[in-house]
Amino acid sequence: MNSQTNFILTTLYSKANPKNVEGMKRFGIESTDKMLGISTPFLQSLKKSIGINHELALELWQTGIFEARVLAAFIADPKQVTRPLMNRWVHDFDNWAICDGVCLHCFRRTMHGHGVIPSWTKQQSEFVRRAGFSMMATLAVGDKKSVDAVFLAYLPIIKKYSTDERNFVKKAVNWALRQIGKRNLKLNTAAIKTAKEIRKSDSPAAKWIAADALRELQSPAVQKRLHTRVQHAI
Repeated sequence: MNSQTNFILTTLYSKANPKNVEGMKRFGIESTDKMLGISTPFLQSLKKSIGINHELALELWQTGIFEARVLAAFIADPKQVTRPLMNRWVHDFDNWAICDGVCLHCFRRTMHGHGVIPSWTKQQSEFVRRAGFSMMATLAVGDKKSVDAVFLAYLPIIKKYSTDERNFVKKAVNWALRQIGKRNLKLNTAAIKTAKEIRKSDSPAAKWIAADALRELQSPAVQKRLHTRVQHAI
């Protein structure tokens, strides 16, 4: 471990706040490794002072400390993040916050974002599967270049796993469906159709996913925004 890594770890430990750790647990953020209870704004300030530093990111991840891993996602170089690395990191996910944070701030910016979705959603591990749907959701927002067909292909996967009753999977499936359905009018229509199909299931998780998604996707605010976008494009 180099001197810069040691300096960052010393800085993190100096900001440790056990009371914040307890507060994080109330929001379902628990880790099998060490948590320090450091605020996100402080980690973001460290990100700004460090910049992109891939080697440092790799070392920070290996510490197993929750906040060090969040910082690693902030400073990793997306161009150097390989698919094998993503597959290693995803199996370290042990709470929803690290899962969504890494997908949002790191994985979706790589060239492998769409490629990992089919394999991750198939896996039984709760947070690996969640990561697959988190990738769908974050790419639906952040990927401005992919054609509709890419996201239409995700709807059958969403339908298939809508019966997974685990809370952190269920919420990610719902998140993916809603974000795809808000991307444009065509995908909105397709997502609403999928939600209505999911609603027919006897699964409590599927019924919740469908009801929550339909509430947002059919809302006047979303419909107005999507129709306005179409009009502006004409």
